Amino acid sequence: MDPAGGGGSLLPERCRVLVLLNPRGGKGKALQLFWSHVQPLLAQAGISFTLMLTERRNHARELVQGLELGRWDALVVMSGDGLMYEVVNGLMERPDWETAIRKPLCSLPAGSGNALAASLNHYAGYEQVTNEDLLTNCTLLLCRRLLEPMNLLSLQTASGLRLFSVLSLSWGFIADVDLESEKFRRLGELRFTLGTFLRLAALRVYRGRLAYLPAGRGVPGVPASPAVDRQDQQGPTDAHLVPLEEPVPAHWTVVPEQDFVLVLALLHSHLGSEMFAAPMGRSAAGTMHLFYVRAGVSRATLLRLFLAMEKGRHLEQACPYLVYVPVVAFRLEPKDGKGVFAADGELLVSEAVQGQVHADYIWMVSGCVEPPPGQKPRRGSPPEKPL
Repeated sequence: MDPAGGGGSLLPERCRVLVLLNPRGGKGKALQLFWSHVQPLLAQAGISFTLMLTERRNHARELVQGLELGRWDALVVMSGDGLMYEVVNGLMERPDWETAIRKPLCSLPAGSGNALAASLNHYAGYEQVTNEDLLTNCTLLLCRRLLEPMNLLSLQTASGLRLFSVLSLSWGFIADVDLESEKFRRLGELRFTLGTFLRLAALRVYRGRLAYLPAGRGVPGVPASPAVDRQDQQGPTDAHLVPLEEPVPAHWTVVPEQDFVLVLALLHSHLGSEMFAAPMGRSAAGTMHLFYVRAGVSRATLLRLFLAMEKGRHLEQACPYLVYVPVVAFRLEPKDGKGVFAADGELLVSEAVQGQVHADYIWMVSGCVEPPPGQKPRRGSPPEKPL
């Protein structure tokens, strides 16, 4: 399989998967849900599995670095979005990362944030559902064995970190809600609703400078000093990026330094199982959704935007403070030290960061019936009846 080649593929009929499960994720019921909702469907589909439980933060990252991946046809991640982030970064830290990152991945939702699973559920043509219904739908996708290549976001920070995201990078309001709602983890996805209301009550602004390379803009060539020719880091070449200490290339769009309420770079359609953040459709290969909200928006308007996001109606609000643009790369430089970054819901310190999308770089169990722009629909059977 070669993700760069595009198109779909299939897991083998005699399929063996490794299930990495976080028993403390979300409401702490992931293991119970695996045996009650997932295992029976895998048995019916003839999919054999090995179950591994994670015991601490970054345990999955450590596990996948040392696994003999050839024992399994796919890695199944059952938790929230953070565990998939660990797995992908663990794969990219292996000496054989170029081969390891091609191992098919599957997201089964059992955490607080299940945005990736909700996006895959949407691409498959299912109705927007939550909790056990979403878990059942995603398990059915695994049983169908259909794979699709997906974009991967490469991130570089001012402190020298190289990270990879499968979902999003957020700064400001959304990242603060991620962090501050941790203490409500036992509420499941309700923690984000509660966190949103608490943060609205004490609305902050965050000063920074944003720049981006819009999708479709002609690129004059690889930068003279790309930010990736470093022998101490591995991964794909970020050909659109220059070192953070240098100005962005002249063909980029620069948003003047100002106060923001939030900035969000999003690879997929959903920001949560009930947050349909990108209703404009699946991103084209090599692009992502960039949203930002400028300071000056009222609490009432911001609340209306988040309430409308459940059905993907927030862009219809015609809010002058909300800006959306599809991009292939971006740079964000906080100027006052406020706020935090969250990559796939995982906390990062507030420092300059830049990122570039790599087209169709990983394989995901998808069942996609909504092709990205520019790709013809694949012939095949329709999805199962939505729950």
